[in-house]
Amino acid sequence: MAHAHGGGYYVPQPSHWPLVGSIALFFLALGLVNTLHDATAGPWLMLIGAAILIYMLFGWFGTVIRESLSGFYNDQVDRSFRWGMSWFIFSEVMFFAAFFGALFYVRMWVLPWLGGEPNNEMTHLLLWPQFEAAWPTAGPGLAQDFEIIGAWGIPALNTLILLTSGVTITIAHWGLKENNRRKLITWLAATIALGLVFLGFQAYEYAHAYQDLNLTLQSGIYGSTFFMLTGFHGLHVTLGAIMLIVILARSIKGHFTPKNHFGFEAVAWYWHFVDVVWLFLFIFVYWL
Repeated sequence: MAHAHGGGYYVPQPSHWPLVGSIALFFLALGLVNTLHDATAGPWLMLIGAAILIYMLFGWFGTVIRESLSGFYNDQVDRSFRWGMSWFIFSEVMFFAAFFGALFYVRMWVLPWLGGEPNNEMTHLLLWPQFEAAWPTAGPGLAQDFEIIGAWGIPALNTLILLTSGVTITIAHWGLKENNRRKLITWLAATIALGLVFLGFQAYEYAHAYQDLNLTLQSGIYGSTFFMLTGFHGLHVTLGAIMLIVILARSIKGHFTPKNHFGFEAVAWYWHFVDVVWLFLFIFVYWL
């Protein structure tokens, strides 16, 4: 391998990691299919795939980190990384937009149609004459009773926690720019702690919903949209916390400098994205 000089662009040597990643995804998909068909081998195949995937992530990201520390990446490569992360976050925006779109479509259009809004009286009378168009609802033809989670309990507390974590990671970024290693590590650790507390409260909220409120994925359209939106957000917080832990370990090892720290910035962008998504969740899922 050679350094990238001037306008040159670093091209790595052929790597085996994409092949390893493909094998991991194959085992994961095969295991999922077998699990859906109640095959005994299904969970084991998924476990094998997950183990290979983790091995691949450690190996591939380790290679990229070593290349970065060795000085192989120039400004042009850095711009490529930034564009790549920007498009990745945009794809995540579209991912959540699909679920928010489903929620808005049901609440703003489908529910009034089924409830007999003007010019739709016959739809109501012919299909679901007993249905009352009020949100939240399981949907027409579903008699399951459930309670919803109020906005001003754990959801409001989790909102405060995530907003605070956005402040702490920004302070950590300032510490990195100031070359203040203690400030960087302290506030980065605080961000991780806040993220883990958020996940703990969400796990408690889910247990409360299932055990006490009868609010589950089977609770019609409200239950499915609620758990899909909050569940995928929780998954993203989990991934963000893992990335922050990796960045913390790298910060402790002194990998970043005030002028060369895109790895930190990429994770910070992702974490701010998670914060913004939660604000929309709090407003449109819990509050309104």
